[in-house]
Amino acid sequence: MRFSANLSFLFKDAPFAERFRRARDAGFGGVEFMWPGIDELPAVERAVADTGLEVALFNFDAGDIAAGDRGLLSDPARQARFRENVPVALELAAKLGCPRLNALVGVRRPELELDAQLELAVANVAWAADQARAQGAAIMIEAVNSYENGPYLLDTTVKAIGFLDAVGADNVALQYDVYHMQRMEGNLGETISRLLPRIGHVQVADPPSRSEPGTGEINYRFVLDLLERSGYGGWVGLEYNPSTARTEESLGWIRELGYA
Repeated sequence: MRFSANLSFLFKDAPFAERFRRARDAGFGGVEFMWPGIDELPAVERAVADTGLEVALFNFDAGDIAAGDRGLLSDPARQARFRENVPVALELAAKLGCPRLNALVGVRRPELELDAQLELAVANVAWAADQARAQGAAIMIEAVNSYENGPYLLDTTVKAIGFLDAVGADNVALQYDVYHMQRMEGNLGETISRLLPRIGHVQVADPPSRSEPGTGEINYRFVLDLLERSGYGGWVGLEYNPSTARTEESLGWIRELGYA
């Protein structure tokens, strides 16, 4: 099992560029992160080169997350910002050797028709996937819970898979976040088993507090063993808020479950 540290959630007591070294020193071989912003890109490149970490995934620009944005590509007023970000993000991915980029599709905008929003999102993801294919990169589409994220357009796996089918690109896959889907659907074992051929990346956290595995309601020994038995060979991203003062103190569950 390969665990990647999500640097937008872990090691937050350090400046972003320093979190790469902290992740390496904690024993991680891979990292992932949300879009860091244009100003951070040179520091990210240096940090990856200095640490030798593999970048498993990062997000395209999804707007102002703190203000409630969850992606730009379903909003006609801001799709230009998304399309401007795509070549910049793909250039960074090529430099870092990162093969996956997550495209959050956005929230429901009441002034727009739902079908029109979804059609725009499909068109923008298909366009981004075509750009990514040239460098062997894939686009991830994530289902996100609507309790914490507002009226996100794809808040269940059924909606996300329908979206993937509408895009119809062989380099677009499902990003399965166990935390989000436990909150929205439950039935994790059956869903993971059924959708595994469509899953390109997995992320974990434990409800209700979105902290590390073992602090909440999910049997992560079962979930991770299922992924291994099913032949999942990708990364498992640790996208959780540590319950401890320092991220390093929250990592004992990895050893307890036999993965260290």
